[in-house]
Amino acid sequence: MKRDLPFDALSLTGPFDALFGGAYLGRRVLVTGHTGFKGSWLALWLQALGADVFGLALPAEPGPNHLQMLDLAMDEALVDLRDAAAVAAALQRFQPEVVFHLAAQPLVRRSYREPAATFDVNVMGLVNLLEAVRATPGVRVVVNATTDKCYLNRETAQGYREDDPLGGRDPYSASKACAEIVSASYRSSFLAAGKDRVVALATARAGNVVGGGDWSEDRLIPDLVRSATSGESVAIRYPQATRPWQHVLEPLAGYLLLGQRLLADPGGDAEAWNFGPDASGQLSVAQVIVAFARQWPAVRCDVDRTPAPHEAGLLHLDCGKARERLGWRPVWSAAETLERTAAWYRRQHETGELGSRDDIARYVADARRAGLPWAVEAMAEAA
Repeated sequence: MKRDLPFDALSLTGPFDALFGGAYLGRRVLVTGHTGFKGSWLALWLQALGADVFGLALPAEPGPNHLQMLDLAMDEALVDLRDAAAVAAALQRFQPEVVFHLAAQPLVRRSYREPAATFDVNVMGLVNLLEAVRATPGVRVVVNATTDKCYLNRETAQGYREDDPLGGRDPYSASKACAEIVSASYRSSFLAAGKDRVVALATARAGNVVGGGDWSEDRLIPDLVRSATSGESVAIRYPQATRPWQHVLEPLAGYLLLGQRLLADPGGDAEAWNFGPDASGQLSVAQVIVAFARQWPAVRCDVDRTPAPHEAGLLHLDCGKARERLGWRPVWSAAETLERTAAWYRRQHETGELGSRDDIARYVADARRAGLPWAVEAMAEAA
């Protein structure tokens, strides 16, 4: 029987309720994509914050699934974003105050195989959601999670800032650049002061995320886990490609902090935001493999030299805006991120236990020690 470990550093009440200024305590919050990797972590954290959480997504794909392992008690609508009527009905049923939009077709290589579906889900699915938001009076905040790949990537060492040009060579990246444009259009046309009604709509562009509970195809860490558990070698396509790697809790803390700020001031921060690691997180694929294998030596790899669709070789984010204006910054180094990620998977594989709640508790405790306002102020509230 798989079971989740308890919070060992903090309880689910008291200090947790006060995180992010207590903004989510008793709040009705919708997470789209809750059956996915990031969405399941966000749903878990929101419940710990005392939110009344709802989910909207496709059913989980076959195979191991983090949400199912967590066994969260939450209402959900298992519908396709492309079904506008079903999306509208779900929002009418849930009546959320805050929407975190994480549902997407998130895989670059799949986008080459299924370009039309990728644009349909990532662009028109967003349009359907925003139309449903317009028809749901109680919605006050929407945080649309896009990606660092929405930038016109010239593969330079300079980190991209929020006002840099959007673009995308592959269908996935291009669809997310389109999602940014759609978000800006709806914000200025329908959701700003003086329009239909005020809804604070912001976009969040996160770098590559890792952490326990991801078993997606064509992703590095899940591939390494499959190698370690099966004893078979995994083929690595671009060992020298550099990405901004971070634990899944890092951008989720950014999303939650952004949601808190938008609830307090709908007009102040309704714009685009980067959430990525510091310099220690700018690692090549090969460096990530070495660090992960140090924690789990059963990993086996070789280089895949067969021709493959284009993927960016270099991508960096400049997150100065989030640091200066939101008070957000990374908590865990790349080394700790990969150590905790490998430990999560090894524990789950060897004992059936999940370390998800434990990871959140440790992350919050480390954020407090680091003096991050969203965590330190919660300690003062509890005292």
